[in-house]
Amino acid sequence: MKILIAEFAVGTDIEKSLIPEGAAMLKTLAESFVRAGHEVCYPSAGTEIGTGTALKSTAENFGQVIEREAKKCDAGLLIAPDGLLPELNRILEENTVNLGCSPASAARCADKLLCTEILKKAGINAPEIIQEAEKGEKYVIKPRFGCGAEATYLVTEFENTCEFIASEYIEGEHLSVSLIAGKKPLPLTVNRQFIEFHEHGKGEEESLKRTANSGIKYNGSLTPYRTSRKEELYKTAISAVKCLGCFGYVGVDIVLSDLPYVVDVNPRPTASIFGISRVMREEMGELLLMNKFGTLPDFVQIKGEYHFSKDMLGELFRKN
Repeated sequence: MKILIAEFAVGTDIEKSLIPEGAAMLKTLAESFVRAGHEVCYPSAGTEIGTGTALKSTAENFGQVIEREAKKCDAGLLIAPDGLLPELNRILEENTVNLGCSPASAARCADKLLCTEILKKAGINAPEIIQEAEKGEKYVIKPRFGCGAEATYLVTEFENTCEFIASEYIEGEHLSVSLIAGKKPLPLTVNRQFIEFHEHGKGEEESLKRTANSGIKYNGSLTPYRTSRKEELYKTAISAVKCLGCFGYVGVDIVLSDLPYVVDVNPRPTASIFGISRVMREEMGELLLMNKFGTLPDFVQIKGEYHFSKDMLGELFRKN
């Protein structure tokens, strides 16, 4: 089969700081599909990953390249900021088989307020959305439409705006569950996320947004993370992707406290895939195809563990 994998940072060159992480995910998936005997192509604004065929693209024509090339492929997969995923997945779906989430599901996950409401309605624990700060309490503010730790801060005061939401801060272990969602959800691993917190108060948001080391910063993960509560985490993640209608590879961010609290659902491949590919015996590409065209196994085989940091990805994947 011929597979199109479109990763936004590599395909547009808009945000150079995201290219190492994007290239790591792209290369991991491309190599997996190639090892399974498939042909891979990917849009690129200059970065090449050493496998598959690079298709010249720019920030201006990224969507058009996806539309044009998808028609020549048997299936495709997108990795992009959550706010852009619904439209890009629509373009992909109209021109080939989409191995990822539907546009509607991606839209539900991208809207952090709506996503929280859906999770809570389904009886899944998620941090409470807060309208007014109380003295002495900590809160997390983040864009209503955003991805990862982008513009996310730990605060003691905040002002409500339509662009940002505030939620309660929950102490606990910062983990993620990687799984393949579909008719028969397949949990892959629990991952420990290395998160750095930089606390600030009211009125400092704008200056901190311009500071690279401010707010909440993701700095890699450990895969798998050994915990006696693995089955509880898997059950929570599966419930979350089911109520949101997710499909394909999904990363569910969870703070594990007295209960697991779902803090974000990423309807696309996440950086954890880089570590998973080094400890999982099965091929990720083949699992994604089986999820769409066949039947997934009951479990995957994990051997060993792998830890990576964002700095490590920067060393491995530099723009040519």
